[in-house]
Amino acid sequence: MLFLGIQKNIIDAKNEQFTFSKLKRMKKYKEFIFLLCFLAFSINEVFCQINPDRQWPAYRGKFSSGVLDNANLPESFDISKMINVRWKTEIPGLGLSSPVIWDNKVFITSAISQADRDGFRTGIYGDIAPVKDSSVHEWKVFCIDKNSGKMIWEKTSYKGIPKMKRHPKSTHANTSVATDGKYVVAFFGSEGLFCYDMKGNLVWKKNFGLLKSVFFMVKTAEWEFASSPVIYNGVLIIQCDVLENSFVAAYDVKTGIELWKTQRDEYPGWCTPNIYTNAGKTYVALNGYKNRGGYDFETGKEVWKMSGGGDIQIPTPIVGNNLIYFNSAHGRSSPIIAVKTNAVGDINLKEPETSNDYIKWSLQRGGSYMHTLLLYKNHLYNVNWNGALICLDPLTGKEIYNAKLGKTKSFIASPVASDGKIYVVDEEGTVYIVQDGDEFKLLAEIPLNDICMTAPAITDGMIIFRTQKYLLAVGKK
Repeated sequence: MLFLGIQKNIIDAKNEQFTFSKLKRMKKYKEFIFLLCFLAFSINEVFCQINPDRQWPAYRGKFSSGVLDNANLPESFDISKMINVRWKTEIPGLGLSSPVIWDNKVFITSAISQADRDGFRTGIYGDIAPVKDSSVHEWKVFCIDKNSGKMIWEKTSYKGIPKMKRHPKSTHANTSVATDGKYVVAFFGSEGLFCYDMKGNLVWKKNFGLLKSVFFMVKTAEWEFASSPVIYNGVLIIQCDVLENSFVAAYDVKTGIELWKTQRDEYPGWCTPNIYTNAGKTYVALNGYKNRGGYDFETGKEVWKMSGGGDIQIPTPIVGNNLIYFNSAHGRSSPIIAVKTNAVGDINLKEPETSNDYIKWSLQRGGSYMHTLLLYKNHLYNVNWNGALICLDPLTGKEIYNAKLGKTKSFIASPVASDGKIYVVDEEGTVYIVQDGDEFKLLAEIPLNDICMTAPAITDGMIIFRTQKYLLAVGKK
C-alpha cells in the first residue's frame, strides 16, 4: 500500500509538471498568435491608410480646386447603354449639392417634398421670383457606397416648411457637405448646421435662426442658402452673407464649440469660403461685393479687404501660384482678380489701375456670374452662363483663347479637371470634354440624359455626376 501511495504521488507530480508545461506552451502559442494578428493589423493599416490628397472632401474637392490627376477616367461613356457606367442610383427630392467623396463613401444631400415637384427651370432668363411652395420638406444626408451605388445610410436632419423659398434654378439643399474622414457636416441654412460621424450618428447641431438669402434689391426674391462649409485641420469654417447680420465663423468640428465669429458688412451672397497660406500662417479667403477679403484662420481678424465686382456674388475663390483668384458678374462689373497671398490692409484699385502692390493683375470684364474658376497646370479656365469657355494665363491674365461650348445652351455647373482633360456640363446634361492646352480642342460631347446643374466629383477610376434625379458613376468596367 505504501508503494502504491508513493507511485500515485509520483504520477500526480508528473501530471502536474506535464500540465504546467502544456500551459506554458499554450500561453506562448497564444502570445505568438496575438503577435501575428497585431502585425497583420499594423501592416494592413499601413497599406490601407487613406491618402487625404486623393479625396474629394468638399465642394469641388480639396480646396475647391476641382482637380484630381492620375484618376484614370474612361475616354468616353454611354449612359443609355451603360457603357463605362459603374452604377446609377436614384436620389429622391431636389438638391444642388455636389457629390463629396471620402474613401469608399459618397455623400450627397437633398430636400424631399411630395408637393414641390416643379424641378429646375433651365435656360438663361432674368426672372427673380421664387418658387411658390410652402409644403413640408425633409432635409436629408445620404451616404452611398462608392463601388456599388448602394445606400449605406440616410439621415433626416430637419423636417418642416422651408423658412426661405427657392429660386427656380435653386433647391432647399444647395450646399455640399464637408468631411475630414471623421465627421460629415451639412449646412442647410435657416434649417441648421448638422455634424455627423462617418456612421451617420448625429454628433452636434446648431441653429442660426432665419438666414435671409435674398436679392438685396428685392427682398421678396428669396433664393435659398448656398454657401458650403469647409473643414481644415479640425476647424469648420462657414460663410453666411445674408440680408441681416452677415458673418464668417469657425467651430471645433469635433464639438461644435465656437472658436470665433466675425461680423461682415456684406450683401447676401452664395459663395463658399476657401483656405490659403502665406509665410507659415493660414487664412480664410471670402468672395464678396462690399467686402471681399482675407481673415486670420486662428482669430477671425480681417487681414485685407477690397470691394466691387458683381453685386450678386456666387463663385468660390481658388488658390495657386501664391495668388487667390476671384471672379463675379452681376450689374455693371464682372471682374477676374488675382490677389497676392501676402495681401494686407485696404487693397482696392484706383482708377485706372489694374494692379497694385497686392493685386498681381485684374480684368474688369469677363468674370462669371455662376461659375468658380478652374486653375489647371498653366491655364486658368472660366466658364460663362452662355457656354463661353475662356482660357487665361494665370500669371498675367492674358487671354489664350475664347471658345463656345454648345449652341444655345445654358451652363451653371463649375468645371473640373483630370489627366489633361477639362469637364464642363450644361444644364440639359451634356458633358463637354476639352483638352487642356493653348488651343481649344473639344474631345467629346456626351449626354447624361437628365438635367445637370452642379459640378461633378472625381475619385480614383471614377467621375460622379449629380443630375436632377440620379447619381451617375462613370468609370472603366
